[in-house]
Amino acid sequence: MSTIAAEYEKTEIGTIQIAPEVIEVIAGLATVEVDGVAGMSGGFAGGIAELLGRKNLSKGVKVEVGQREAAVDVSIIVEYGNKLPEVASEIQRNVKRSIEMMTGLTVVEVNVHIHDVYFKPAERFDDEESQHRVK
Repeated sequence: MSTIAAEYEKTEIGTIQIAPEVIEVIAGLATVEVDGVAGMSGGFAGGIAELLGRKNLSKGVKVEVGQREAAVDVSIIVEYGNKLPEVASEIQRNVKRSIEMMTGLTVVEVNVHIHDVYFKPAERFDDEESQHRVK
């Protein structure tokens, strides 16, 4: 599947094609740049790749790419204390801007799926505290 409009594919010295995986990496990097994003929420394969020592830069990202347009879904984990709609809106803006600037494609959708909230270790509730409270 070609991802750039036909009039842009052919140059004087050859053709240019951008793989969908490249769009996924751009979207993933643009997502984790946003303040309040604790990480990406990927599937089973992404978790295995990370266990094997490979950093999966497209973890939690799914793209649909046409000749001129792209649609993106990102699945994220948000740090506790952030306003979810604000984090999601900033992700949408940053992903759209990054993909359009780097590829020339028009981004028609950026869907943000919030799968979890990350609590920093100091913010977690202590189980011992709750055990002493009720006997």
